[in-house]
Amino acid sequence: MKTAAIDIGLKRIGIAVSLDEKIVIPLNAVLRKNRNQAAKDVDRFLKEYSIRKVIVGIPKGGKSEEEMKRRIEHFISLLEFDQEIIYIDEYGTSYEAKEMTKGVFKQKRDGKIDSVAAALILQRYLDLRREVP
Repeated sequence: MKTAAIDIGLKRIGIAVSLDEKIVIPLNAVLRKNRNQAAKDVDRFLKEYSIRKVIVGIPKGGKSEEEMKRRIEHFISLLEFDQEIIYIDEYGTSYEAKEMTKGVFKQKRDGKIDSVAAALILQRYLDLRREVP
């Protein structure tokens, strides 16, 4: 099943895909000008890759947990995606992505780190599925 993960941020949306639920590939991030443009860009990606399931990272813990959850759920409601959507904890993925890519990516603003974070979210989901019989 073609599965994607998105890491929704206020400026960028990281995107990763797995076409076979084995290999996870980070793709180019969506740079947000506004949420409607970003939702259209994400919809375009989901259609282009014929995605059947989307994994969405939700930050757990911290002062702004409820606010970020509300914003992420609102953004997802703007999508025209009518397949399965699964929310999972994204705790630490942005930090881990930054650590993994130290010295590899020169800019933070191009969204590459965000897409690596999305890849980590997707890998977590796939690993959890393999653990459950």
